[in-house]
Amino acid sequence: MWSYELRFSQDNLRRPIIKSEAVLRDGEELFRRPDEDDQRDPERLTQTYLEQVNVNRAFRQVVEFFESVRYLHIVPQLVPEPDRSVGRRNDPFGGDFLEQVARTPKRTQASRPRRIADGLRVAVPQLQELELWRDERGTPHLRGRYEHWRLRGAWQSERELSDGALRLLGLLWAVLDGTGPLPLEEPELSLHPEVVRYIPRCSHGSNAEAAGNFSLARMRRNSSRDEGIGLDEVLLLFRRLKGRM
Repeated sequence: MWSYELRFSQDNLRRPIIKSEAVLRDGEELFRRPDEDDQRDPERLTQTYLEQVNVNRAFRQVVEFFESVRYLHIVPQLVPEPDRSVGRRNDPFGGDFLEQVARTPKRTQASRPRRIADGLRVAVPQLQELELWRDERGTPHLRGRYEHWRLRGAWQSERELSDGALRLLGLLWAVLDGTGPLPLEEPELSLHPEVVRYIPRCSHGSNAEAAGNFSLARMRRNSSRDEGIGLDEVLLLFRRLKGRM
């Protein structure tokens, strides 16, 4: 069991200054700052031990945990307009979302859209197929084939998807893309209430891709006994102000 503590303020130059930093493992304190070296050289307090590879070896697991945390708040208007966020990489707002998809291995590009399409059918029942493709300029796109009155249906790109479908698509991709904590800001935006209730179910587990939780049949089969999120599954965070909660 690890515990990491960090308190900071700022100096007259508005630089972050460490007031306290400590790491404990199973209740045993590995270090605590400021220490004597920090007192002799206050400039050291502009950097945490967490970010220094030459001193964080003893608690590298904590470092790797924080590195695995990703924040996501897909803005549907940014996904079809990647030029708005040129130069960004792993943009949490989805500016380079299509590039992130295109950077994945070919095998992932082929398999993951199929599984996401299965999950998306909760919100878009007519969606039959989803795939990555590039236009004549080599620009990556996600396009889906919809079932309608024509025999072979019709293909539509991300520009023609609804805001809700784009947000859900980005959410499902992000859950499948890693195993670390994934903070989501208002994931229910633009989604129908009947779709929102599927979000906890489809993202449950430490590795959704291995568990196969994006099977539409699986989600519907479990819906009758799903009691939603329990109070013991909710973590409420407070900001400490002047020593009080």
